[in-house]
Amino acid sequence: MQEQTYTVYIDGAVGTTGLQIGQRLAAQPGIEVLQLDEANRKELPARLKAVAKADVSILCLPDDAARELAAAAPADAKIIDASTAHRTLPSWAYGFAELKGRRSKIAGSSRVAVPGCYATGFLALAAPLVEAGALPASATLFCHAVSGYSGGGKQMIAGYEHLERPLEYDAPRQYALTLGHKHLPEMQAIAGLAAPPVFCPIVADYYSGMLVSLPLDIAQLNAGWQSGAKLAEYFADYYAGEKLITVHPAGAAPEDGMLAANTLSGRDTLEIFTLGNDRQLLLAARLDNLGKGAAGAAVQCMNLVLGREEVAGLKL
Repeated sequence: MQEQTYTVYIDGAVGTTGLQIGQRLAAQPGIEVLQLDEANRKELPARLKAVAKADVSILCLPDDAARELAAAAPADAKIIDASTAHRTLPSWAYGFAELKGRRSKIAGSSRVAVPGCYATGFLALAAPLVEAGALPASATLFCHAVSGYSGGGKQMIAGYEHLERPLEYDAPRQYALTLGHKHLPEMQAIAGLAAPPVFCPIVADYYSGMLVSLPLDIAQLNAGWQSGAKLAEYFADYYAGEKLITVHPAGAAPEDGMLAANTLSGRDTLEIFTLGNDRQLLLAARLDNLGKGAAGAAVQCMNLVLGREEVAGLKL
């Protein structure tokens, strides 16, 4: 029996995320990527025709452009948006399939918002704990993260790879210094928190990969949850059977005692660590900002929307 062929349109196919999605789909049987010629690539009427023709469209656009196209598209068009524009709207399914109840909503929706890269790491840790009552929704949480420079898109990539770049690029650089990062609304809303976490992101001199850390004082956890072993066991049960998420046992760390942020570069998976001591815990999620944090998640959502094998085309 011949496999069904689906037509996919990537709006913004020449951007960093769009290129990564295209690479994942290029070798996929049953997937035909719809291409626009250069003259029409930025013209809204031509793009809307492509959306109407495609079985599913993936938007890799700035927020305003994503809003414009989604608002003008046919109501029955299947759209997966990799921008920040629609992530907290109840009319859009939030595309983190491994969180409780999300997979079926993604599969049954014509509008899916791909999570942000930092948000993916934070929510992998915080959302299950709030959901279970291990962390109160009123908790004040702190989140630290380091990412490769590809997360900043073409302009940042060009800056880091320029031969005459500033000396400061050699060192990790903290940004979002007003504590107002664009991923905060989804981090708060999807985790079910009363207030956003205090979030401190850092960009460093390597291409891709990300480490997102959630430090906790034991006293922040509710009774019955105040141990790393308990949390690691819960994470293992919560993500049991997931092909893209690995949960390490409590206290399991690399032999050198360090977590490198680039270990999963080039892959679409995510790892969870539960570290620390009897008084303080360090929860950490490691992923690729271009993989499970962007293009890999978009392809995963696409597969669910089309009824394909969920991890088809992904880099495991």
